[in-house]
Amino acid sequence: MVALGRFLFRYRNIIFPFTCLLVLLPGPRLFQNPLTAACVGAAFAILGQLVRAGTIGLRYIVRGGRGGRVYADDLVTEGIYSHCRNPMYIGNILIVAGVALASNSLATLLVALPLVVLAYSAIIAAEEQFLRDKFGAAFEDYCRDVPRWLPRFKGLGTTLSQSQFHWRRLLVKEYGTPFGWIGVLILATLYNLSHDGWAPAEVRVASLLLQVLAAAAALWLIVWLLKKTRIVVAD
Repeated sequence: MVALGRFLFRYRNIIFPFTCLLVLLPGPRLFQNPLTAACVGAAFAILGQLVRAGTIGLRYIVRGGRGGRVYADDLVTEGIYSHCRNPMYIGNILIVAGVALASNSLATLLVALPLVVLAYSAIIAAEEQFLRDKFGAAFEDYCRDVPRWLPRFKGLGTTLSQSQFHWRRLLVKEYGTPFGWIGVLILATLYNLSHDGWAPAEVRVASLLLQVLAAAAALWLIVWLLKKTRIVVAD
């Protein structure tokens, strides 16, 4: 698992985008109405996005590694990381689950979700091996106190109320993620709507979805330009 995790960590920016193609897998419908699938999927994806936003806003961990390998300067145990060791990956899994549900294909859900859970389990194994080697007893104590997957909700309110939330950091670091999953979710929904023909009500819904996609793209472009010109920088 550690070797697989190192491989996936190194090439994740190339491999993971291709998982979006899984929304095209044909299979039995999860819901009769594609719009129901889109709404249920969006609820899961939004929850995942909130988890990611809360994690980044309170205490950010650089996940880029060094030279394509797992790396960390320090052991972060504050913010959401005091309640769960891998909140960002939990957020990602929820987003993937949301997009898979929005695809309205049982095959997509049964393939995409286990694959993503396996991939992140392997990456976590590689990261934990690095942290254990570097921080030793301190990391072992952290592992005993904080769960790997299921969050510990006790004291979460205190953590949120006593921590400073960094909005600019969230904006700079996270602007691409919501645009990505919103785009895939909307395109998958439009694809599903096209299967049943275009009734007048569905044409109106499709028009609304395209407007949402255009707004998301415009916001992404604005933040990208602000970041490139350094008008907005992470705090």
